[in-house]
Amino acid sequence: MNRTRSSRVQISRRGFLKGSALGTGLLALPMMVPSSVFGADAPSNRIAIGCIGVGRMGRDDMREVLGHNDVQIVAVCDVDSKRAGDAKTMVEGKYAAQTADGTYKGCNAYGDFRKLVARQDIDAVMIATPDHWHTLPAIAAAKAGKDIFLQKPLTLTIEEGRILSNTVRRYGRVLQVGSQQRSETNFRHACELVRNGRIGKVHTVKVAFGTDPGCGAEPEMPIPANLDYDFWCGPTPLVPYTEKRVHPQADYGRPGWLRIMAYGHGMITGWGSHHLDIAQWGLGTSDTGPVEITGKADFPKSGLWDVHGDFHIEYIYENGVKMICTDDTANSHGIRFEGSDGWVHVRRGFIDASPKALLEDKIGPTEIQLYRSNNHKRNWLDCIKSRAETVAPIENGHRSCTVCLLGSIAMQLGGRKLKWDPKKEKFIGDDEANGMLSRPMRNPWRF
Repeated sequence: MNRTRSSRVQISRRGFLKGSALGTGLLALPMMVPSSVFGADAPSNRIAIGCIGVGRMGRDDMREVLGHNDVQIVAVCDVDSKRAGDAKTMVEGKYAAQTADGTYKGCNAYGDFRKLVARQDIDAVMIATPDHWHTLPAIAAAKAGKDIFLQKPLTLTIEEGRILSNTVRRYGRVLQVGSQQRSETNFRHACELVRNGRIGKVHTVKVAFGTDPGCGAEPEMPIPANLDYDFWCGPTPLVPYTEKRVHPQADYGRPGWLRIMAYGHGMITGWGSHHLDIAQWGLGTSDTGPVEITGKADFPKSGLWDVHGDFHIEYIYENGVKMICTDDTANSHGIRFEGSDGWVHVRRGFIDASPKALLEDKIGPTEIQLYRSNNHKRNWLDCIKSRAETVAPIENGHRSCTVCLLGSIAMQLGGRKLKWDPKKEKFIGDDEANGMLSRPMRNPWRF
């Protein structure tokens, strides 16, 4: 056997990934390692994944990744031990046949993400925690040499987003944001039509999605024995526990924290992270943002759930394009690009245009063709192997999340015009608005 080839065969996929973390210069170059080297289906060469946050969204993400043969989930983590136990059972049930022949060593369950991230045998992590817990685990994972799938919205504040983007790039990690609409044909086609001038000069983008209702006051309740509530609050203030603040104990239903400003921003980041991301993609502004923002919204006057209700935000870009983002009682759900020669409107499972012939239009080989991904998780896994950039990479995710958070700040400030510098990532001449770019963190948590 050729000596050189023999040596290459002995290099495992995991050994390559760990070794490559030593030099970010190497990681900057796309490198496709052939399956003949890794032995794509060999258990020892599968991508070892740890899942941080295995509640409603995390459970679905985990189930999807379990369907890929070149992956093994080896650890799960949740501050709710019941959910961590459920996830461990699901994973080990999937791999039961492999466990019998010794190729799978089982799935560990943790309550502290730091223990999972510290494991040298884990290549990548999936993070699907509440929004206030996105940045710290992602930074820890990047510093530990792990690649990352991070559920949207990327971060809780604009400052966090900048720190996370810089960290991921500094450590040469592959990150996929859970903005899966970039991996759906209709959204890509709509954006390609816009980017290639099929609707003429774009002047307006209309974005709309639903909102959440408020609720009344909720009584303080005993903390369930299976929930590490202090850890769940993490960098946010420690406040009395009530079930609708956190997540249901009986099932995996929609959690209450989505509707509380301490932990997120409501649907401006919930749906906005999807639709405003597509708007940015279609406008070709994924590496920048608007320069002017005004917004207003209805907010609950009492009760536990306090995020925005019906809202209206207007963004102006440097080239004069206006983006109007509202609740879907004011405009039709989805993203509608309007130009001098027509329009295209897209949402999940739907695309329409004027003129109708645009729907059958083909993008030529010399025109702008956007990144093609037909499966969001598969794209992430392939990029872990090739070290190429994902369809929803960190800086694009940060910029799209920033648009959402600018809208949230504008709504909270009640309609006054805000001037934004997308290069410096600061408001111009507005100290109060700049004070909302970050949030204090409860001890001992720090970036």
